[in-house]
Formats: sequence, C-alpha cells, structure tokens
Amino acid sequence: MDKKSHYRVVILGSGAAGFTAAIYAARANLQPLVIEGPQPGGQLTITTDVENYPGFPKGIMGPDLMEEFKKQAVRFGTETIFGEVTSASLKQRPFQIVVGKENYTGDALIIATGASAKLLGLKSEMKLMGHGVSACATCDGFFFKDKDLVVVGGGDTAMEEATFLTKFASKVTLVHRRDKLRASKIMQDRAEKNPKISFVWDTVVDEVYGDPKAGGVTGVRFKNVKTGMTEHFKTDGLFIAIGHEPNSKLFVGQLELDPNGYILTHDGTKTNIPGVFACGDVQDHIYRQAVTAAGTGCMAAIDAERFLESEEG
Repeated sequence: MDKKSHYRVVILGSGAAGFTAAIYAARANLQPLVIEGPQPGGQLTITTDVENYPGFPKGIMGPDLMEEFKKQAVRFGTETIFGEVTSASLKQRPFQIVVGKENYTGDALIIATGASAKLLGLKSEMKLMGHGVSACATCDGFFFKDKDLVVVGGGDTAMEEATFLTKFASKVTLVHRRDKLRASKIMQDRAEKNPKISFVWDTVVDEVYGDPKAGGVTGVRFKNVKTGMTEHFKTDGLFIAIGHEPNSKLFVGQLELDPNGYILTHDGTKTNIPGVFACGDVQDHIYRQAVTAAGTGCMAAIDAERFLESEEG
C-alpha cells in the first residue's frame, strides 16, 4: 500500500488546540493529519497538575490530559506523525509541508504550533520545571498558598503574574535585571502598592535550588548585574515572567503577523491566506490557557470544514 502524503486537512501542533482541531476535523470525516512538532502534547506536557480544565474535578497531570486528547482524536480517524516541520509553502494549493525528508500536502492547513515561554536557560530551572518552577501563574498559583515566591521580569506580564500570585502567596519578591520597570504605569502602580510585593533591582536569578523528588524548589541564587555579588535567597517557588515567543518563524513573509510574531486572524481563525487557519497560543497572546486553546481549535476545524465545503459546492 502506498504511503499517504496528501490530506484534506493538515494540522501543525499537538497541544490542546491542535488535537481539539483534529477531533472536530476527524468527526467531520476529513481524516486529518497531525504533525506533532518538537514538543508532542504542547506546553501542558511541562505542567504537572492541571486543576482548571473543566471535567476533571480532582485535577489531572498535564501529560495525561494531552494523552487523552490524542486518544480521542485518533479514535475518530486522525493520523499522527512525530516530527518537526522544516518548511511550509503556502504560496500554492495544495499547501506543501516538509517534515525531515518527507513531503506532505493539504487542501487546508490548521496552524496550532503554540508559543514557548521564554526561560532563563538554566539546567536547574528545567530540572525543577513543574516542581516549583513555573511560567504560568494562572495555571500554578493555586498550589502556592501561604508560600514565599520569586517572580522574574519587569514588563506587564511580570506585574500581572506577581499581582495574581499575591492572592495565594504570603510574599512575592519581584526580581528585575534593570533599575526600573518596563511595565505600563498602571501595572507598575498596582504592583508597587501591593503590600505583599517587594522588588529586587539590577539582579538576575542564575541558579535554582531544590530536588524535584523532595519538595521541589527551596531557593534561588541572586546575582547583582552591576557588582557581580551573589546571594542565596530562600523561596518556595520561582515564576518566570519574561514573555512568550509564538512558534511562527516558518510563516514569516507568508502570513500576516503582529509585531511580536503572533499570527493575525479574522472572522474566527482565518488568516490572510484562504484555507490557512490559526488557533491556540500561536495567535493568542492574551489568554494562553488550555481551555481557550481548545476552543479556538474547535473553531479552526469548523472554519476549515466550511472552507472545503464551499470549494466543493
């Protein structure tokens, strides 16, 4: 039997958006292909407990939730392949997708490549990710009731995360590498007026202490960028809030992007190229939640189905 290379719908990405799109596209008998990308399961695979996804009152592990998404998509006829897209040509139909040495084509394309949280780049940070290190306060803040926390960043995201965390934490220390914040005035004022938030200036975190198997994060090392002096600082958790980067490099020069690289969509999930749809964190820089990503994945599949129907009609 010849290996299949052409699909009605090709979906790039295997997070909440990608697999929800696949479930809906498969149920519409479009037999979609999901190319799983460099991080199968998306950002939820680096989250331990997910307690805010509807339908799981006792919570569920992030990787387990994504495995359930995948099983449901496959059950309805979705094909999945491991691999990372190395090039995508949207200039002609069918759209051309290259994964390693393999070529695939699709009559419609759903981009659900997500976004990656910018991290500090420390080995200890990765080792403790999901065990006291987080890049999402709204996902994980609940687990830090009455704890002391450190937030790294100086923009609006950092102010939002720090302010949100004060709902749970007893103290939040905000660390910024400069001597003034980049955040908007209103966000700065809100953080500065919050009695639970204190600031450490001209400082970076260059080490995280703790054991993922024994309680997680116990502290961090501060380094003053002006003096080079270091200080051990006791904390129960570290939140990285230095921004996100949408995984949209493949589409530069092909799709309309906003100044930060997020894919621009209109009338639901449509991009500037007919037949190409975008959903999830690659086009959403505001909400960035699994449930909102899943919602736009559903929208993208319905938009793709209607597009293909209109062509046939």
